[in-house]
Amino acid sequence: MDFCSIASGSSGNCIFVGTQQTSVLIDAGISGKRVTDGLRSLGREPQELDAILITHEHSDHIKGLGVLARKYGVPIYASAGTIRALREQNLLGEVDESLFHVILADQNFQIQDLEIEPFHISHDAAEPVAYRLGDGRKSLAVATDLGCYDDYIVQHLQNLDAVLVESNHDLNMLQVGTYPYYLKRRIAGSRGHLSNEHAGRLLCEILNDHMEAVMLGHLSKENNYEALALATVCAEITMGDNPYRAEDFRIGIARRDEPSQLIAV
Repeated sequence: MDFCSIASGSSGNCIFVGTQQTSVLIDAGISGKRVTDGLRSLGREPQELDAILITHEHSDHIKGLGVLARKYGVPIYASAGTIRALREQNLLGEVDESLFHVILADQNFQIQDLEIEPFHISHDAAEPVAYRLGDGRKSLAVATDLGCYDDYIVQHLQNLDAVLVESNHDLNMLQVGTYPYYLKRRIAGSRGHLSNEHAGRLLCEILNDHMEAVMLGHLSKENNYEALALATVCAEITMGDNPYRAEDFRIGIARRDEPSQLIAV
């Protein structure tokens, strides 16, 4: 099983997960052209996509979805609340109704040889979910737009081989930055985004001996930067109440403007 962050950040998110048989995207929050270019850089074509799994309806997660659905007829999987929001807000334009597939949190479903497990997350959207995916041997998860985490989230992220987790902002940069107060409250709130510190603490709860790759994603352009996110998360892991040090793991950044390396797990 392979995965790659085609784009990750406040300006757009799109993650590829695939096997020899199957190609899926988690979100399509960048232009259709950027998605296509990203897939082709991996040796895949957009018409090969078996599904696009949508976490929620915010524009940085669905910007290219309508174009991809219309052009290639890619099935769209999302919660009932997310699909309703997409329709009511007319966020996709005209899309064939048969392409929509309603998924339920905590009810696994199958796409080819991938088993997919959606689970609830805390974010200010209609009915947001994150996804865990497995091929029967390995498993990985993409968990962004968390706002906060609890035992339920930690349980769904146990025993992974790879994870992309949100490390959105540095709390001090957010507090002293130029954002209006209401936006600062939203981002730092329990239905907003996970800070670097909290990303590190969450990782302390889920790291295990067979974790092969960790990616930090959904970094804010205004309230974070790569070196700070990496240093803060690594410090939390090394100093945290867990048996590991940060250097025990391959920890990288999922960038907003270029695809990551293809990671095989």
